Amino acid sequence: MTTTQIRTPILIVGGGPVGLALAGDLAWRNVPSLLLERGDGTVDQPKMDLVGVRTMEYCRRWGIVGAVENSPYPRDYPQDYVWVTALSGYELGREPFPPIADEAPPVQSPQKRERCPQDMFDPILQEWVRSMPIAQLRYRCEVLELTESDAGVRAIARDLETGETFEVLADYAVGCDGAGSTVRAALGQTLEGIPALTYTTNVIFRSEDLDTLHDKGPAYRYIFIGPGGTEATLVAINGADRWRFSIVGTPEKQDVSDEEIERAIVHAVGREFDFEIISVVKWARREMVAKTFGRRRMFVAGDAAHLMSPTGGFGMNTGIGDAVDLAWKLAARHEGWGGEHLLESYEAERRPVAVRNVTEASSNLGRMLSARSSLPPAAVFEAGPEGDAARLEFGAWYTATMRREWFTIGIHLGYRYDPSPICVDDGTPAPVDEVMTYEQTARPGSRAPHVWLADGSSTLDLFGRTFVLLRIAAGVGASRPNVDDFVRAAAEVGLPLRLVDLDDPNVAAAYGMSLVVVRPDGHVAWRGDLVPSDSSAVIDTIRGAGASADASRAIDSHSAARSNA
Repeated sequence: MTTTQIRTPILIVGGGPVGLALAGDLAWRNVPSLLLERGDGTVDQPKMDLVGVRTMEYCRRWGIVGAVENSPYPRDYPQDYVWVTALSGYELGREPFPPIADEAPPVQSPQKRERCPQDMFDPILQEWVRSMPIAQLRYRCEVLELTESDAGVRAIARDLETGETFEVLADYAVGCDGAGSTVRAALGQTLEGIPALTYTTNVIFRSEDLDTLHDKGPAYRYIFIGPGGTEATLVAINGADRWRFSIVGTPEKQDVSDEEIERAIVHAVGREFDFEIISVVKWARREMVAKTFGRRRMFVAGDAAHLMSPTGGFGMNTGIGDAVDLAWKLAARHEGWGGEHLLESYEAERRPVAVRNVTEASSNLGRMLSARSSLPPAAVFEAGPEGDAARLEFGAWYTATMRREWFTIGIHLGYRYDPSPICVDDGTPAPVDEVMTYEQTARPGSRAPHVWLADGSSTLDLFGRTFVLLRIAAGVGASRPNVDDFVRAAAEVGLPLRLVDLDDPNVAAAYGMSLVVVRPDGHVAWRGDLVPSDSSAVIDTIRGAGASADASRAIDSHSAARSNA
């Protein structure tokens, strides 16, 4: 029997990193939420360990970079990727990477990627969210039923510790509850795509002496290649005594026994050794995206919206991007200045990014498994000069094949929201969507460029809680456009807009035009050299209350003619 009723603006179902990021970003914007998580918040099998550069930029905004950098993962642990016949067998090649402490940020960002496994990252997010009482976290609670109406969302949930059933009334609900999402089911939606790229077995085991049992040196990830091609991978989870061994598998489902798991680990190491298996998880790599990411009152994010192979480390980072995109839009609706069409832009913006990233992750898996379609010559596994030559040739080919997975700054920073119903096209050509490289642009829909400012801060530090209107001059004393009409139009509808004047030739070069509006999520909404003839049309578009075409027609013709992205 339902005995308690709880009211909250936002109900979040699922307490993994995406749900926590959403709850935290909302609280950071002073918007209350209630997060319900069926588990107890602990992570037995870390699904991710790469916190990408864009996610680290969000951590910078949230003030938790130090916590990530000071996680238990040893920052002096080498990050090489190595392909071998066995740890005590032959090395075929490697992609060397420095320890995290020695890696510099890319020129395009004030941050860099970090190695912080989920069992270390989730507690950091939990502590951050708990520091803001406006966000409520309730673990060991499952959602039993969800219904949507014009007025909001009604959920029936159960406390698994007490057995108590309670009712939640919310304005909106977001499912961050994984592949079997209750929220997605309530939406009547399914995931579309390939349900099983491979059936894989993950084994977490403990061995304190593994690094001393071979001559390959410490590395983040080893890929094992046998006569039949790619067999397994081994990841240093904590840079010490915990390891994740993955039997890659095939698209055909198989039940790997405990004895087979132990034999596979010993075979990969190449010798008998002492180890303790902590946990085993059998799962399917998938290439799937939800047909819709939500409608009026209910939405999905993270694994509830898209499932991808972990090859590339895009999964969680894509989900964090979902959370940040959705958070400011939910806040805008909660605060009353967001237009009635604002939340429709969530799917329009994030679903194409999900499809892009899911596809790239599958391509990475194909590259890793390419040793199955292009089998290594038998000589690769034989001693002697012929074997050395075969290993050199095969290793060079495989190293070149795999390189695209290791260098993916374009995936992490180069995603764009174009076309978007809440971004105003400025008429400039869209840049090529690259994977391994990334050239910053302030074209609407893009992430606003990072430029170091004279005070040592980044332009990215200017963005977050409000819209920002950058008025950019190439140098001190340069004339500035009058933006009074634009500022007034924002104030009339309550859109939070902060005017920032910058006199910096580097910023002028990076942003391309003298006026740039940056959204709360750090993406460019509009830019031009003159204030648009109808500022209200632009304001209505970027807050989801108008049509992009109307705002585009309002752009001054001189601004629209500009082509320097």
